[in-house]
Amino acid sequence: MSVVEIRVPQLPESVADATLVSWRKQPGESVSREENLADLETDKVVLEVPAPLNGVIRELKVQAGATVKSGELLAIIEAGAAPERAAAPEQAKAPERASAGSVKLGPAAARVAEEARLSDEQIAAVAREGRVSKADLLAAAAPRIAPAPQAAAVQPAAVSAAKSAPSLTPRSVAATGGGTRADRRVPMTRLRQRVAERLIAAQSNAALLTTFNEVDMSAVIVLRNRYKDAFEKKHGVKLGFMGFFVQAAIEGLKRFPILNASVEGTDIVHHDYYDVGVAVSTERGLMVPVLRNADTLGIAGVEQRIADFARQARDGSIALEDLSGGTFSITNGGVFGSMLSTPIVNAPQSAILGMHKTQERAVVVNGQVVARPVMYLAVTYDHRIIDGRDAVQFLVTIKDCLEDPGRLLLGV
Repeated sequence: MSVVEIRVPQLPESVADATLVSWRKQPGESVSREENLADLETDKVVLEVPAPLNGVIRELKVQAGATVKSGELLAIIEAGAAPERAAAPEQAKAPERASAGSVKLGPAAARVAEEARLSDEQIAAVAREGRVSKADLLAAAAPRIAPAPQAAAVQPAAVSAAKSAPSLTPRSVAATGGGTRADRRVPMTRLRQRVAERLIAAQSNAALLTTFNEVDMSAVIVLRNRYKDAFEKKHGVKLGFMGFFVQAAIEGLKRFPILNASVEGTDIVHHDYYDVGVAVSTERGLMVPVLRNADTLGIAGVEQRIADFARQARDGSIALEDLSGGTFSITNGGVFGSMLSTPIVNAPQSAILGMHKTQERAVVVNGQVVARPVMYLAVTYDHRIIDGRDAVQFLVTIKDCLEDPGRLLLGV
């Protein structure tokens, strides 16, 4: 039988290396063509390493946790069908592997399924449209996870041994004498490292300033409530608020294009297109997938793309190209209850819009104090190229479009 080398796939040009998070197969185990052998984590996405043919794993050349580069040797496979002595263990382990028939699992979801030893039937039970997310599997696996071993896993061996010893040190227990005072060191994921680097760079290399305004959400809420059922029936996606904000932001960018520009050295690069990044929070960290040519999508197209991005981000299947580029970004801290914040620009962009929680507030309308659903808006911008006048008027444009959504239709 011939021997085949498994190497790190060609990484994108913007990615220098990756971390081998885990092996899905071990030496002696059989593999099928296109079956995932390992998970590689870059600073943006998790990549899978598929088997090029049927065979048996003979040797792993890299340990889990190692940093690898494009073309580096990962493993050796002996081509051909697995010998009978390797088939029995493979069959015995079948319920433990995340292979739920036609259900598609991303790398993160597959790890949960394997660690919790979920059967194909359990995976299929929580699948939606042939896919299942990590969050779905965590919920399904909750009854199978015993709390006692988990508690023991985070407790240092020294503290465990000290429980039966009379000379317990003050550093090992809390002041009450019961809880541990152990420190746990957990390496940052590559995504978290990348987010940290970009945020620090943005604050160090740009003159960031934030301006605020408030918007009465009454008109948008009435419009959404009136048409949400018909909208979902026609387009197959729920009508949220992000579609309105993306369209309002694009109207503002058209009127004040400097907020859609970026800085390169001593040049200002103006972008005559609107690629809007929408921040999505995941268990791995913050991701900002990009709505390409957002001005051509309409509210329905925006909502559909955001729903797809959110699902892909959760199950780890989002593509690297979906996270690259962008001329402007929007982040919504309101989903977590944030009342007000100062978002940080996603370099090399020059501005970002921050949405917040909508809350009933006392406002004056025609000389009368009334209760209205109000949201505070924030736009952080690079003051090197954007004057305060442009930033403030940009935010006022968004306010006007949301308080009178007819403006979005008429372009006034």
